[in-house]
Amino acid sequence: MVADARRVPYWLDRPDRPAARLALDGDLDCDLLVVGGGFTGLWTAVQAAEEDPGRRVVLLEGDRIAEGASGRNGGFCAASLTHGIANGLSRFRDEMPALLDMGLATLDAIEETLDRLRIDAAFERVGELDVATFDWQVADLESDARTARDLGLDVTFRRAGDTDADIRSPMVAAYAHDPTVALVDPARLAWGLADAAERLGVRILENSAVTVLRRHRGGGVRAICHRGAVTADRAVIATAAARPLLRRNRLSMVPVFDYALMTAPLTPEQLADIGWSGREGLADVGNRFHYIRRTVDDRMLFGGWDAVYHFGSDDDPRHRVDDDEFAVLAEHLVQMFPTLADVAITHAWGGAIDTCSRFCAFWDRALGGRVVSVLGFTGLGVGASHFGARVALDLVDGRDTDRTRLSMVRGRPLPFPPEPLRWIGITLTRRAFARADRDHGRRGPWLRAMDALGLGFDS
Repeated sequence: MVADARRVPYWLDRPDRPAARLALDGDLDCDLLVVGGGFTGLWTAVQAAEEDPGRRVVLLEGDRIAEGASGRNGGFCAASLTHGIANGLSRFRDEMPALLDMGLATLDAIEETLDRLRIDAAFERVGELDVATFDWQVADLESDARTARDLGLDVTFRRAGDTDADIRSPMVAAYAHDPTVALVDPARLAWGLADAAERLGVRILENSAVTVLRRHRGGGVRAICHRGAVTADRAVIATAAARPLLRRNRLSMVPVFDYALMTAPLTPEQLADIGWSGREGLADVGNRFHYIRRTVDDRMLFGGWDAVYHFGSDDDPRHRVDDDEFAVLAEHLVQMFPTLADVAITHAWGGAIDTCSRFCAFWDRALGGRVVSVLGFTGLGVGASHFGARVALDLVDGRDTDRTRLSMVRGRPLPFPPEPLRWIGITLTRRAFARADRDHGRRGPWLRAMDALGLGFDS
């Protein structure tokens, strides 16, 4: 199924991809420097330019816009700021009502901004179906739906067969519908935000990787690139899974590799065979989970399962292609939808995401508060990046807001240990998760110890 697939992200392999922008060549001065042209950096630039049109904003991207995680993900734009309710309750219980309200407001703000700035990102507010694929997962899924409703969310639970519009799959035992998730075309979202930022006066330079960031002798900060430098009063660093520019953050984030497939457009007969008339995003609820969605032209994206860590936080681009991972995903696709056994896979790709020990974003202030970094989204950054950017601007400008007073914002995740302990710990945790899934979800001694320490790993 995957032998003839192109080993590049589907979202980027299209004729409407913009031409590359110019690289930095020489020295520049600005008021705000944004390092990183993914969603967080782009939202930072757009929000900064909209709130202060006179502010000189420069964005430096080390490759091209959307070349990183922003152009490789599944396009699930969730309102969750905490990588799900369970993770949020375990870490920020007292703040969860406020965090849920802020997350819903963030999703509304994203939709409003796309409409106002005329960004066509194929935004569909269709929700997500969280799917129990084994009978032993059903009770936990129903309990999680009750918890969500207790917190004020309109999450509904159904067992397979309850409605005629069910997903027709032998792997679906039950599902819960979460309406607080939208689907987007991630590359077009990034390209549209970049175009909007430029219309607002932001200067974007691609292929301009920052190699050194330091305090400037005249005040402010200075970012050194291969062919020039930018001096700024303040800076927001949004480099996702790339090696953090500031050494202090290098043990707080690790890159893990995620993989996905994209099919050819499904025929009307294939669509009828699988049901799924609501076009919701799908995600199963195992420790190692899949995310599945339909595109506007009725392709199916099927991704997830493994989150692969390489010794030494190795994020070399060669890891973006892993034929064994692609083959496993193709096998799982057919298990989920047996009638698609002959479907053509057109694209197979992978890439690194930034994860931290609390599985949701954290913020770091450095150089007297003039530099703020945002890291650790752990794969749910499409929506949360808007909030991450808003908080980063509050912090870098020294504002005291409801957001900056959150313990989520003021605290940091526990660091990962240095190598080789880091690789050993992550590898043992991944194996323990797989063992728990085979053992009806029972968490063994290793996972219980990680839970107690607040240091773990989430795929």
